[in-house]
Amino acid sequence: MAGKKLLEVTVLAQDPHVDIDGYTASAKVDLTWESMGRGPVGHRVHVIDYDATTSTLYGPTDLEASIDRPFAAADLADPAFHARNVFALVMHTLGRFEAALGRRVDWAFRAQQLKVVPHAFGVANAFYSRETESILFGYFSRDASTPGKAKASRVFTCLSHDVVVHETTHALLDGLRPGFMAPSSPDQAAFHEGFADLVALLSTFTLGDVVGRLLDLNRAPLPGEVRRPPSGPLIRSSDVTAANLKNSVLLAVADRFVAPLGGAAPGALRRSVLIDWRSANLDDPENDEPHARAEILVAAVMNAFVEVWSTRLEGLGSRTLEELPRERVAEEGVEIARQLLNMVIRAIDYTPPIHLTFSDFLTAVLTADIEVRPDDSRYGLRAALKTWCGRYGIRPVRGAGGCWSKPKQTELVLDGTNFTELRHDPAEMFRLIWNNRDDLNLNASAYTHVSSIRPCVRVGPEDGQIVHETVTECLQYVSIRAADLPSMGLRAPRGVDPELIVALQGGSTLILDEYGRLKYEISNRLPRPGAAEGTKEQVRVARMQQRLDYLARTGYLDRPHAATMRIADLHRRRWTAVGIRPDDRQEAW
Repeated sequence: MAGKKLLEVTVLAQDPHVDIDGYTASAKVDLTWESMGRGPVGHRVHVIDYDATTSTLYGPTDLEASIDRPFAAADLADPAFHARNVFALVMHTLGRFEAALGRRVDWAFRAQQLKVVPHAFGVANAFYSRETESILFGYFSRDASTPGKAKASRVFTCLSHDVVVHETTHALLDGLRPGFMAPSSPDQAAFHEGFADLVALLSTFTLGDVVGRLLDLNRAPLPGEVRRPPSGPLIRSSDVTAANLKNSVLLAVADRFVAPLGGAAPGALRRSVLIDWRSANLDDPENDEPHARAEILVAAVMNAFVEVWSTRLEGLGSRTLEELPRERVAEEGVEIARQLLNMVIRAIDYTPPIHLTFSDFLTAVLTADIEVRPDDSRYGLRAALKTWCGRYGIRPVRGAGGCWSKPKQTELVLDGTNFTELRHDPAEMFRLIWNNRDDLNLNASAYTHVSSIRPCVRVGPEDGQIVHETVTECLQYVSIRAADLPSMGLRAPRGVDPELIVALQGGSTLILDEYGRLKYEISNRLPRPGAAEGTKEQVRVARMQQRLDYLARTGYLDRPHAATMRIADLHRRRWTAVGIRPDDRQEAW
């Protein structure tokens, strides 16, 4: 914030095993000064370093006392540095979200402080838990057969920039859209993972000169080549082609973090950008698995990023030039990534509050961006996103330019409504919604709840245009016996107990301008039975039926899983996929 003192805190910008001629990718992040206690603990984040595997409570550390300390190799084994690293990265990620959204972001639980545990257990896993209001980071031993390692080495998930940002994004997204934690469809089941990977990948580009140093780490020196230091002023143009950018450590999640069994060289947890769009099919049942589906979303967005970046580099000189200025190459990537990161974060306000699809998300990205950045001619990011997402089978909902359509009725009935209170009071907002329930196509017999009201001030990145909005989420619920579903125009999925109580949910996101006019109504409403064939209402009924069938097929309809267990299990299976046994118990470190 303007006028506030900033704290510069050293963090790791990549996994510590990403080594460039002895350089560990560290950077300084700016945090707004606040009154902090030892832990570190501030008004939003509280680091509690307890290891449940060894029953060890590590002493708290003072963040401010370490501000001027440069990074040293010994920090990698220092639990105090681990605590400072996770605190700073969580706060830095929170700051990126709040800057993009133009407001404070709440957690999904009542407490104001998110608990962060750097050494929670000796298990190869890390996950966000809404129920315990925390992010838990594990640690494990890398296989002793890793090339160049004389013995097994300790790997701390709290030292991976990508893992920390990924888990923090889960917590932030849960605060913004609690309904997205429920796997109501294949897309929504996968979205948390895909969105968290996108934020982690793009966040690396916000960390100072790290990008320039990491640009050409994707290749070994050519025969007879004397490789320049990574901070050298020039870089080979062949190192920054689209193909080579995709193989850079910058485009992998937790690169060099894992060593697959059998002694292979350390590799990344994921490099989704390399997924070929010609073989990626969202309609393939195999891609109903959340990780596989999430990677398709990441592949689409990151390929758009690479195309825009490599196209901009063509303007730095003829492609026949052997070398390009490293600083300019990095600057272009940083600026594009920052813009794209703001776009994907800001899009969350323009999504429906429940039953999200990838198409909804793409439409939200395009709409949110055009509201604050009408002129896209400099980078062409919106066009690139539409092209690449389309190749992967993700297309925007039908509307002007791929954006949400403006409502026909923008002037809402304000009878008896206090406009000043409208931006803060759920009861006042509900009165406005109730007065306009017919125009908003709400089901008057359903339980209706205003789940949040969020006044926002967004600033255009190029012209400084200020956009004032109020974002409201309105949810509706109906509980009904499976046997009674036909009364809603639905059928009970095969094999479901007729007496099972089924919760049908719908919702709308309403975006109002500074005068209380309706700018957008973005909804996945409850169906209204009895509509004529081919109408929008029949489409809603069909979509609700698809959700019920999916929930029954996956076992979520009659056995809903806690949010914590779902995230933890997803991450456990992902660790297993890269050759690490998540249930290995570790000795004290």
